[in-house]
Amino acid sequence: MFSRLGLKLLGAIVLVNVVLGALIFFVAARGIDDDFLGYLRRTQEARIDTLSETLIEGYARHGSWNWLAEDRTAWRDVLRLTLMPRLQDPSSARAAPGGLPPPMIDPRQFVLRDTRGQTVIGGFHAARNDMRYRELKLDGEPIGQLGYRAPDGIITSIDKIFLHRQLRNLGIITGAMLLTSLLLASGLAWWLGRRIRDMAQATQAIAHGDYTLRLRARGKDELSRLSSDINALARGLEHNRQSRQQWVADIAHELRTPLAILRGEIEAMQDGVRALDQRSLQSLAQEVSHLNRLIEDLRLLAQSDAHTLEAPLEHIDLSAQLHQQLEESREWLAERGIILTLDITPHLFIQGAPHRLRQLWHNLLSNTQAYTNAPGLLHVTLKRQGHKAVVIWEDSAPGVAPAQQHRLTERLFRVDDSRSRRHGGSGLGLAIASALVRLHGAQMTPAPSPLGGLRWHMSFALDEGT
Repeated sequence: MFSRLGLKLLGAIVLVNVVLGALIFFVAARGIDDDFLGYLRRTQEARIDTLSETLIEGYARHGSWNWLAEDRTAWRDVLRLTLMPRLQDPSSARAAPGGLPPPMIDPRQFVLRDTRGQTVIGGFHAARNDMRYRELKLDGEPIGQLGYRAPDGIITSIDKIFLHRQLRNLGIITGAMLLTSLLLASGLAWWLGRRIRDMAQATQAIAHGDYTLRLRARGKDELSRLSSDINALARGLEHNRQSRQQWVADIAHELRTPLAILRGEIEAMQDGVRALDQRSLQSLAQEVSHLNRLIEDLRLLAQSDAHTLEAPLEHIDLSAQLHQQLEESREWLAERGIILTLDITPHLFIQGAPHRLRQLWHNLLSNTQAYTNAPGLLHVTLKRQGHKAVVIWEDSAPGVAPAQQHRLTERLFRVDDSRSRRHGGSGLGLAIASALVRLHGAQMTPAPSPLGGLRWHMSFALDEGT
């Protein structure tokens, strides 16, 4: 029923509640005992004050203690009339056999002495060590002493009864609290254990390659967020697996084409269908070059994924480097019907790798040349925005639908409907360009171009001191 974690959680909660319950019981019991004794002491002091005043008034009225010594009934009446009204519930002060008052006003607990220390009346417990004495004075002159037992010595039976009842009630409350906490802890442990068990099963399924399992993310607590994270992880792994499978299939297709051409031409030469001359060898060399270029692109992307792409950065003038490569390609673009215009702010320096930046501009130029209709336009802007050097690469029609723009840097992705494939290509150029931009700590984002084609926005951090 419970998982191991649920049992541990249940045990921890029950243990904490037992310790807290025992501590509360102990502290409350001590508090009840101390407060009860304090209450009795304060009550007895008030009663002794009243009894002392009554005895002094009686002595002043009779002139001696004979009125008490000769009449024990008078002594009992004084005690009863003086002390009984201070009881909170007189109806509960049932007299003991023989008309004696309750224990707190038992005549045996009091003793009256004269000025010579002789007992006038009472004194049953006068020899006990817990007796206290209060001096009685009339007009400043001593007339005797009133002895009484301290509360600690006279409340034994009452204390036991009262404390027994209070501790019993406290024990019932503590037991009910522990039982309630046990029930709540059981429910909480079962609930948490079930949710964590579901997460454990989901992670095990993911570890074994099953990425289709999804957890129900209920609520907004940490476990719900963890369930959402596990679902996101499963979706990401499933997408990566599909992408990897598609990636392998696409690579196989891209490699198969030049290999098939090579094989066909070689077989034609072996069969004598095609002559083994300079033209045939040049055709084979072109296919080998294409195949080598494709493999090199794949190697570069693999290095980028493994973060092992070599690119020693140095302080370079991005403005001069970009302007030089674009000017070198102006005539090449013009031959393909594309007019190049530039707007480059001079002397913008960054930390970059010159050969990787040349490869970046070459890939972007090749992409523009392959997928821009002639006559076409290419406008490149380099400007400073804050602490960034921003390159804006814009070409003319055809464009790319906004829904497909985020996929342009995916490997082997082509937009067949809007971008011409008449010039071939492996579909890795923009993926490599994106990897080279990231290598320089920059960002490369697509957007529609005002010229009707595609607009690439790249921002590089300016080098310090520029």
